[in-house]
Amino acid sequence: MADRKGSSGNGGSEQLSATGRFALTGRILAVNILPLLILGGGLFYLDSYRTQLINERFKLARIEAQITAEALAGASRERQEALLVQIGKEQRMRLRTFDAKGQLTADSFALAEPAFRFNDTSDDDWEQRFSVWLDRTVDTIVSAEPVQDYVEPDAQQANAWPELARARELGLSQVRLYDWQDGTPVITAAVPVGLQGATLLTVRNAVDITESVRAARTTLFLAMLLVMAASATLSLFLARTIVTPLRLLARAAVRVKQGRDREVEVPRLPQRSDEIGLLARAVSDMTAALRGRIDAVDSFAADVAHEIKNPLASLRNAIDTLPRVEDPALRAELTQIAAHDVRRIDRLVTEISAASRVDAEISRATLERVDLAELFANLIASRENRGMNGGRRLELDARVPPGARLRVMGVPTQLERVAENLIDNAVSFSPEGGTVRVTLRPAGRMVVTEVTDEGPGIPAEAREAVFRRFHSDRPEGESFGNHSGLGLAIGRAIAEAHDGSLIADARSDGASGACLRLTLPGAP
Repeated sequence: MADRKGSSGNGGSEQLSATGRFALTGRILAVNILPLLILGGGLFYLDSYRTQLINERFKLARIEAQITAEALAGASRERQEALLVQIGKEQRMRLRTFDAKGQLTADSFALAEPAFRFNDTSDDDWEQRFSVWLDRTVDTIVSAEPVQDYVEPDAQQANAWPELARARELGLSQVRLYDWQDGTPVITAAVPVGLQGATLLTVRNAVDITESVRAARTTLFLAMLLVMAASATLSLFLARTIVTPLRLLARAAVRVKQGRDREVEVPRLPQRSDEIGLLARAVSDMTAALRGRIDAVDSFAADVAHEIKNPLASLRNAIDTLPRVEDPALRAELTQIAAHDVRRIDRLVTEISAASRVDAEISRATLERVDLAELFANLIASRENRGMNGGRRLELDARVPPGARLRVMGVPTQLERVAENLIDNAVSFSPEGGTVRVTLRPAGRMVVTEVTDEGPGIPAEAREAVFRRFHSDRPEGESFGNHSGLGLAIGRAIAEAHDGSLIADARSDGASGACLRLTLPGAP
């Protein structure tokens, strides 16, 4: 056994305080939902997917514009107009050509039915408006670069288009991104046509990019909502299975603390075999032990009051009578009675104090290896030297097989008190000239000590009663008040505090007398 004194630090309490600020249900939900929220962040990072698609379209728009410009260069006007209409329908684009002065010369939308139409946002339903709002929100969160809104210029001249003006100035193809009212991208490409200063402008409303991103975002969003709902449901169920029994235990503990309901029942949750069930049963057992301790304290207090009241009453009567008595012999007798009562009260107070401190002293003490043979030998020698045995003979039998030990782990002063009480009890019940025998022997991992006397013995039905506090059965002829009735009760309390036992039995040889058997765990 190890030292029973514990040490406590504040590291554990500081760690608990960091997590104890929030309810258990909230923490379970947070732990389960937080990863889903992080997953939901992928909704916003689909913006990188959108950017990649637009970059690919930029390359495609440049290539398409350059190929178209090469096809238009050198072609007749009729051929150019036919190409503009054909390419516009096939690629769903609007194509316009401008001469060297920047004047519009041909427009595929004017030459034929428009290949596409911009969405009229005034007719959008709530779902489309929500999609536009979500796009704007994502752009704001990811700090996307602002894109200029697409507005068809009133003047049909090349200089009205910045990309056309730059293509005319540099003689190189230019691609630019615009944003339509519904959030869809508009990609324009301006390239020179031939060597005479003519230019081509293509316009495409890349609705498919937005639809692709929104479809991916919607799928991910719906999946996240479903998983989040399932996770929240499972988290609440898990929290309920944990929090509900804990609340029941907390309410029961509060009622026990308040003491309002003496018979309050702490739920044991027998159907649960997990840690919550173990906790419930531990709290229930602890509460039962606490009630038993409280009942024992109440009973002990009542017994103490009763035992002290008797000598106090006798002492008071003697003191009250003394002033009225003139007979010297009677006064001496009353004085002797008063002195006896004072000694009895002193003995009671000493024993009561010892009984009340047993558990506390053992719980704070450091256990040591104690040789019981040596302890009993020293105690017997001390009693004989002080003449405490009243003509009784004490014998010690501590012969053990080779290699066996009679050592135990315990508090030496407390074990000495047990030994003193056992011998004192045996001496008081043995007749003058009788023998009190102390026998020690190992029994497996235990050490057994038997103290036998040659008195009348203890009836089987009374062998538990002798361990009750203030038990008053004393041998015939013994002066009343010489024993407190706490010796064996204290001995059993000390034995049990050392994980041992103390019982009363008949002598094993069948002779008259009692046998008190002390069993303690052997020292390693």
